[in-house]
Amino acid sequence: MTVPSSSSRVRRIAPAVFVVTALLASATLAAAHDMFVKPTRFFAPENAEVRVRLLNGTFSKSENSIARNRLADASVLTPRGRIKLDTAEWGVKGDTSTFHIHTRAAGTYVIGVSTKPNWIDLSADDFNLYLQDDGIPDVLEARKKAGELNKPAKERYHKHVKSFVQVGTARSDLYATPMGYPAEIMTMTNPYTLKAGATLQVKTLVDGKPAGNQYVLFGGEIPGKGGIEQKSTRSNAQGIASIPLTTAGVWYIKFINMTKVTRDSVDYESKWATLTFEVR
Repeated sequence: MTVPSSSSRVRRIAPAVFVVTALLASATLAAAHDMFVKPTRFFAPENAEVRVRLLNGTFSKSENSIARNRLADASVLTPRGRIKLDTAEWGVKGDTSTFHIHTRAAGTYVIGVSTKPNWIDLSADDFNLYLQDDGIPDVLEARKKAGELNKPAKERYHKHVKSFVQVGTARSDLYATPMGYPAEIMTMTNPYTLKAGATLQVKTLVDGKPAGNQYVLFGGEIPGKGGIEQKSTRSNAQGIASIPLTTAGVWYIKFINMTKVTRDSVDYESKWATLTFEVR
């Protein structure tokens, strides 16, 4: 029961609390979108088990888990071919999804996860903030020019994420094999042949074709020491972008390709791609 003498104080505080809560919820909505495949180790021995986490949120923290029925594909490229992951091993606990891969012969393995399309309705403010914070400046600018910043949006989105794991000492060219996802990051060289200070060239693909002038973000973390500052670049007309690997650490590269659609049940469709690997 509320004590009468406190009721006016509660009424005065409540609106402020509501505003703060709404702002925090809006910020979380805008920021907690990225998805990454993040193995517990990026260098593994032959004939070993590697635990893999699927982070749906940020590079350091998952906000939501992904249920099995959301999966369009979960597989790993190995020297023995492409192996579909057993979804019975797909674990969903709290905010994180986990699974395991089993290494065999040495080589550079590629882990891929692709989700089925999902839909979301966003208010104008939430959609604009999301475009700003998640790295979709071209759509935000188009909305400004068209005078549509006050329009809400319904978006169809799907995410396609990969990770490279080096097994044993022998490198392999599996990194150059596309997974065939609607959005994908391909590297022009094997990052496990590079050292800190090198530049990695990547190709941004959308529906199997180079995505020119694609806005690309990259960053990461140095285990036990903190983050690698996120920076941006753009792909050239051939879809190729240069990523300076300035330090040893666990790196991510990501992009979101969003297009405005017509004669559809949604206003926009976005195709997300991320890639993770480690540099020593």
